[in-house]
Amino acid sequence: MINERDRAFFQPKWRRVAITGFCVLWAVFEWYGQNSFWAMIATGAAVYCYWEYFYKFDQDKGA
Repeated sequence: MINERDRAFFQPKWRRVAITGFCVLWAVFEWYGQNSFWAMIATGAAVYCYWEYFYKFDQDKGA
């Protein structure tokens, strides 16, 4: 759940893509290194970012 201040910060699409991409790359790195604990945390963060910043994000609400 993001507040209005965060919504304004993540209004540009490149910021949402960057943070989600970082979390996905982190998850891949941890899975490749067989660190399942951190891999699960990074995967959860990536899924959360996708859900909040792409699936639920309302582009018009923050403007």
